[in-house]
Amino acid sequence: MRKAFTLIEMMISITILSIMMVYLYRVNASVNKSNTFYEKQVNGFNSLSLKKRVLFLDFSLMLYQQNSIVHNDKNEDVLFLQTTHSLHRRVNPYVTYIVKNKKLYRLESLQKPVYPLSEANKFDVDSLGSVDVFRVYKQKDKAVFLVNLKFENSDRILMKARVLNEY
Repeated sequence: MRKAFTLIEMMISITILSIMMVYLYRVNASVNKSNTFYEKQVNGFNSLSLKKRVLFLDFSLMLYQQNSIVHNDKNEDVLFLQTTHSLHRRVNPYVTYIVKNKKLYRLESLQKPVYPLSEANKFDVDSLGSVDVFRVYKQKDKAVFLVNLKFENSDRILMKARVLNEY
Protein backbone atom coordinates (compact mmCIF):
# COMPACT_ATOMS: atom_id res chain seq x y z
CA MET A 1 0.00 0.00 0.00
CA ARG A 2 1.41 3.35 -1.17
CA LYS A 3 0.99 6.43 0.99
CA ALA A 4 2.91 9.01 -1.12
CA PHE A 5 3.76 10.00 -4.68
CA THR A 6 7.08 9.03 -6.19
CA LEU A 7 9.64 11.62 -7.22
CA ILE A 8 8.97 10.98 -10.92
CA GLU A 9 5.22 11.56 -10.48
CA MET A 10 5.89 14.83 -8.64
CA MET A 11 8.27 16.07 -11.36
CA ILE A 12 5.79 15.19 -14.13
CA SER A 13 2.93 16.97 -12.36
CA ILE A 14 5.09 20.09 -11.74
CA THR A 15 6.14 20.12 -15.41
CA ILE A 16 2.54 19.85 -16.60
CA LEU A 17 1.50 22.57 -14.17
CA SER A 18 4.28 24.91 -15.35
CA ILE A 19 3.34 24.38 -19.02
CA MET A 20 -0.28 25.20 -18.19
CA MET A 21 0.81 28.34 -16.31
CA VAL A 22 2.81 29.60 -19.31
CA TYR A 23 -0.21 29.24 -21.60
CA LEU A 24 -2.54 30.79 -19.04
CA TYR A 25 -0.19 33.76 -18.71
CA ARG A 26 -0.26 34.27 -22.49
CA VAL A 27 -4.06 34.06 -22.54
CA ASN A 28 -4.28 36.56 -19.70
CA ALA A 29 -1.96 38.99 -21.54
CA SER A 30 -4.00 38.79 -24.75
CA VAL A 31 -7.26 39.30 -22.82
CA ASN A 32 -5.79 42.42 -21.19
CA LYS A 33 -4.77 43.79 -24.61
CA SER A 34 -8.22 43.24 -26.06
CA ASN A 35 -9.83 44.78 -22.95
CA THR A 36 -7.82 47.99 -23.33
CA PHE A 37 -8.71 48.15 -27.03
CA TYR A 38 -12.43 47.73 -26.35
CA GLU A 39 -12.30 50.16 -23.44
CA LYS A 40 -10.91 52.86 -25.75
CA GLN A 41 -13.61 52.11 -28.32
CA VAL A 42 -16.40 52.28 -25.74
CA ASN A 43 -15.09 55.52 -24.24
CA GLY A 44 -14.93 57.09 -27.70
CA PHE A 45 -18.45 55.90 -28.46
CA ASN A 46 -19.77 57.23 -25.14
CA SER A 47 -18.08 60.57 -25.73
CA LEU A 48 -19.57 60.87 -29.22
CA SER A 49 -23.05 59.86 -28.09
CA LEU A 50 -22.85 62.39 -25.23
CA LYS A 51 -21.98 65.16 -27.71
CA LYS A 52 -24.88 64.12 -29.95
CA ARG A 53 -27.22 64.15 -26.97
CA VAL A 54 -26.17 67.66 -25.92
CA LEU A 55 -26.66 68.94 -29.47
CA PHE A 56 -30.02 67.23 -29.83
CA LEU A 57 -31.33 68.53 -26.50
CA ASP A 58 -30.15 72.07 -27.26
CA PHE A 59 -31.98 72.07 -30.59
CA SER A 60 -35.12 70.25 -29.58
CA LEU A 61 -35.63 72.30 -26.40
CA MET A 62 -34.87 75.60 -28.12
CA LEU A 63 -37.26 78.44 -27.39
CA TYR A 64 -39.37 79.40 -30.40
CA GLN A 65 -37.84 82.05 -32.70
CA GLN A 66 -34.82 82.47 -30.42
CA ASN A 67 -31.99 81.59 -32.79
CA SER A 68 -29.65 83.07 -35.34
CA ILE A 69 -27.00 81.55 -37.57
CA VAL A 70 -23.91 83.42 -38.78
CA HIS A 71 -22.14 81.83 -41.75
CA ASN A 72 -18.44 82.56 -41.23
CA ASP A 73 -16.72 80.13 -43.51
CA LYS A 74 -17.75 77.40 -45.93
CA ASN A 75 -17.14 74.83 -43.17
CA GLU A 76 -17.90 76.84 -40.04
CA ASP A 77 -21.01 78.52 -38.68
CA VAL A 78 -21.70 80.41 -35.47
CA LEU A 79 -25.03 79.53 -33.88
CA PHE A 80 -26.86 81.56 -31.24
CA LEU A 81 -29.92 80.11 -29.55
CA GLN A 82 -31.92 80.19 -26.35
CA THR A 83 -32.92 76.84 -24.93
CA THR A 84 -34.42 75.29 -21.85
CA HIS A 85 -31.59 72.72 -21.77
CA SER A 86 -28.67 73.68 -19.54
CA LEU A 87 -25.46 71.92 -18.62
CA HIS A 88 -24.76 74.43 -15.85
CA ARG A 89 -28.15 74.53 -14.09
CA ARG A 90 -29.42 77.77 -15.58
CA VAL A 91 -32.97 78.70 -16.48
CA ASN A 92 -33.43 79.33 -20.22
CA PRO A 93 -29.75 80.01 -20.98
CA TYR A 94 -28.39 81.52 -24.15
CA VAL A 95 -26.17 78.99 -25.90
CA THR A 96 -23.60 79.77 -28.57
CA TYR A 97 -21.80 77.23 -30.72
CA ILE A 98 -18.62 78.66 -32.18
CA VAL A 99 -15.54 77.21 -33.91
CA LYS A 100 -12.16 78.70 -33.04
CA ASN A 101 -8.89 77.14 -34.17
CA LYS A 102 -10.74 74.07 -35.47
CA LYS A 103 -12.30 73.39 -32.03
CA LEU A 104 -16.03 73.50 -31.39
CA TYR A 105 -17.03 75.35 -28.24
CA ARG A 106 -20.39 75.53 -26.52
CA LEU A 107 -20.84 78.79 -24.60
CA GLU A 108 -23.67 79.08 -22.08
CA SER A 109 -24.71 82.40 -20.57
CA LEU A 110 -27.62 84.14 -18.89
CA GLN A 111 -27.15 87.26 -21.03
CA LYS A 112 -27.76 87.36 -24.73
CA PRO A 113 -24.36 87.32 -26.46
CA VAL A 114 -23.44 89.88 -29.09
CA TYR A 115 -21.39 88.88 -32.13
CA PRO A 116 -18.41 89.25 -32.33
CA LEU A 117 -17.90 87.94 -28.83
CA SER A 118 -15.94 90.12 -26.44
CA GLU A 119 -14.44 89.77 -22.98
CA ALA A 120 -17.42 91.63 -21.52
CA ASN A 121 -19.63 88.59 -22.16
CA LYS A 122 -19.73 86.17 -19.25
CA PHE A 123 -20.31 82.53 -20.09
CA ASP A 124 -19.29 78.99 -19.26
CA VAL A 125 -17.25 77.31 -21.97
CA ASP A 126 -17.45 73.63 -22.87
CA SER A 127 -15.13 72.22 -25.53
CA LEU A 128 -16.76 69.56 -27.69
CA GLY A 129 -13.55 68.64 -29.53
CA SER A 130 -11.71 69.23 -32.78
CA VAL A 131 -13.94 69.55 -35.83
CA ASP A 132 -13.44 69.73 -39.55
CA VAL A 133 -16.99 70.84 -40.43
CA PHE A 134 -19.72 72.54 -38.40
CA ARG A 135 -22.67 73.74 -40.46
CA VAL A 136 -26.24 74.45 -39.39
CA TYR A 137 -29.13 74.77 -41.84
CA LYS A 138 -32.61 75.98 -40.95
CA GLN A 139 -35.77 75.13 -42.83
CA LYS A 140 -37.52 78.37 -43.78
CA ASP A 141 -41.13 77.68 -42.89
CA LYS A 142 -40.69 75.24 -39.99
CA ALA A 143 -38.59 75.08 -36.86
CA VAL A 144 -36.43 72.24 -38.19
CA PHE A 145 -32.63 72.28 -38.23
CA LEU A 146 -30.08 70.14 -40.00
CA VAL A 147 -26.68 69.94 -38.31
CA ASN A 148 -23.70 68.81 -40.37
CA LEU A 149 -20.85 68.02 -38.00
CA LYS A 150 -17.57 66.22 -38.70
CA PHE A 151 -15.32 65.64 -35.73
CA GLU A 152 -11.63 65.07 -36.39
CA ASN A 153 -10.85 61.33 -36.69
CA SER A 154 -14.54 60.43 -36.55
CA ASP A 155 -17.54 59.88 -38.78
CA ARG A 156 -19.72 62.67 -40.08
CA ILE A 157 -22.84 63.43 -38.07
CA LEU A 158 -25.94 64.58 -39.93
CA MET A 159 -28.65 65.31 -37.41
CA LYS A 160 -32.12 66.63 -38.11
CA ALA A 161 -33.70 68.22 -35.05
CA ARG A 162 -37.18 69.64 -34.71
CA VAL A 163 -37.88 72.33 -32.13
CA LEU A 164 -40.43 71.00 -29.66
CA ASN A 165 -41.28 74.42 -28.17
CA GLU A 166 -43.24 75.85 -31.11
CA TYR A 167 -45.42 78.30 -29.22
